[in-house]
Amino acid sequence: MTSNPDAETGLTILAADTSSPILSVALARSDRLVAEAAFEGRNSRNQRLLPAIDWMLAESGTARGDIGLLVVTRGPGSFTGVRVGLATFQGLALALSCAICAFSTHEVALCAGLGPNILVFDDAGRGEFYASGYWEGQEKLSPCLVTQGRLEELRRDYKVSIDMRDLTTRSNLAVLAAARAREIIGMGKADHYGETTPIYVRLAEAEVKRQQKNHA
Repeated sequence: MTSNPDAETGLTILAADTSSPILSVALARSDRLVAEAAFEGRNSRNQRLLPAIDWMLAESGTARGDIGLLVVTRGPGSFTGVRVGLATFQGLALALSCAICAFSTHEVALCAGLGPNILVFDDAGRGEFYASGYWEGQEKLSPCLVTQGRLEELRRDYKVSIDMRDLTTRSNLAVLAAARAREIIGMGKADHYGETTPIYVRLAEAEVKRQQKNHA
């Protein structure tokens, strides 16, 4: 955990990513990072998310009412993690009467300094991958499920490709999410990012079994 209580005043953004194996949260004010935290462990998001937020607010002397924008990723990634993050931030939005800016987890890679033309992918298990493509900073390929062969074909179409596992280990995704939200605001597109439907891409295992049972 890190905190910078001397960050300048401005729009206060609370951001979180709960879709990846590392839970990350960040508090930013204007274009300055105020505090950040990251925790490993797929099964501890619901126990750690709100305490981490409370820690950041307390350490930085920020009241919940000072938060001007909530930023959260929608997946693809851990189904449980995505649900925890979205449900928590929807609850905060109601309690604080605060706007939400939500987008694909892959979209945070646009703020990783890799350029505007990138292919983002992540291991989806079962020999498949989640993939998204961005061209000139805009989504060209919506999150989808691809095979290894199709992924290699897509990698030839983009200047840079990034594995989300690598990005997660070297960057705090919540910090990148806060930066992406500032870009979105700067482009005047904040109204287009209020959707909080999870981006699962693939059905959860339990849903697959339920459908198979219904069709048996």
